[in-house]
Amino acid sequence: QVQLVESGGGLVQAGEFLRLSCAASGSIFGSNAMGWYRQAPGKQRELVATISSTLSTNYQDSVKGRFTISRDNAENTVYLQMNSLKPEDTAVYYCHIYFRFTRANYWGQGTQVTVSS
Repeated sequence: QVQLVESGGGLVQAGEFLRLSCAASGSIFGSNAMGWYRQAPGKQRELVATISSTLSTNYQDSVKGRFTISRDNAENTVYLQMNSLKPEDTAVYYCHIYFRFTRANYWGQGTQVTVSS
């Protein structure tokens, strides 16, 4: 079992920044990818950014150049630095981890990000 605990959400104005953190604990072994997804009201959950254990990254087009994902493998923690936030970034942000060999995946409880115009 793996537990994911997110922090760092909040209410900001457009143009400001936030940094999300997600700490993973439990049985964390082998190649994995950690990432952030988001879900706005009335919309499907969508990928924001992912980062593998070898630090390969992938971003949704709408956040490229504004968001940066990073991780600390020693601490099993993933971060999402969100700059130049827009109202359309408002959503619940979920941390996710996927294990390549077992194909197991886990979700955090979510953290609310609200960007006012």
